[in-house]
Amino acid sequence: MTVKTAQARIKLANIIESLLGYSVTKVSNTPAADEKTYNTQGKAKSLYRINSEHSVLARAQKRQDLLLIKQQQNIETILALAMEFCPDVACAKQPDADWVEHFIALCEDTSNQSMQTLWAKIFTGETISPGTFSIKSLQTLKHMTQREADSLRKCVSISGYNEKDSSHLIFLGYYKKPSLFDLLGKGNKVSLSIGKSGVSFPDVLTLMDLNLLYRKEIESAALKVGQEFTLSFLSQKLTLKAKSNDLVLSYYKFTQTGDELFRLMNYPINKVYKQLIASSFEGEFELVWHSLK
Repeated sequence: MTVKTAQARIKLANIIESLLGYSVTKVSNTPAADEKTYNTQGKAKSLYRINSEHSVLARAQKRQDLLLIKQQQNIETILALAMEFCPDVACAKQPDADWVEHFIALCEDTSNQSMQTLWAKIFTGETISPGTFSIKSLQTLKHMTQREADSLRKCVSISGYNEKDSSHLIFLGYYKKPSLFDLLGKGNKVSLSIGKSGVSFPDVLTLMDLNLLYRKEIESAALKVGQEFTLSFLSQKLTLKAKSNDLVLSYYKFTQTGDELFRLMNYPINKVYKQLIASSFEGEFELVWHSLK
């Protein structure tokens, strides 16, 4: 047996013991190839067994007890974190009692520290402003892995808030509407290479699969010369002012669930993405950045 194999078995044995409350024991170190290694049905006997003289029912009850203890620890950790995050502000209403029951039931199996932080922020946000987070958002977070949460964080860093329709979006580029002499194309389309900012297309697809981003690229109405389009990026606001007519912006838009979970992520704009916007849009737009207090 190699060292790597031994380490893997030790790790597996520790996981099993943490789940069942009992260790695993090897039945025989030197299994013989005779009739004694098979049961009456002709199946090979297992070389390992659970090291306990208790009945299967007793072992099952102990496993349930361990699970309840772990779930209780998770709930207590999340609620304690929520208290830390909660600012000392006035709030007139209580969260809906049914919502709270759903919250507890959905968050109790979360032991990852980063994910517990997200759950805590949700509970704090709902306490301050009931109705902020839907049950659907809770269900989405329940099934979200750490890798998927990381994809959301990356996309948040290249997303801005559009006050006009209270949504978040990711700029992809723009084009000038074709004239009567160029009906077959979209003029000269300018695209942002968001991959250069560290956000891969699989990250975007992950959010689409989670129903946090709409799958189709969305286009704005054609902007006239002098017309402005504004997005807020946490501590900064960007105003694009069209230099000519018939400019159309393209972007990915967050769904309602995506907008709700977006509130959990406070990340400044990705610096590389900011540079991409500047270099790509400066030809047809005047760009003005404002600091938000």
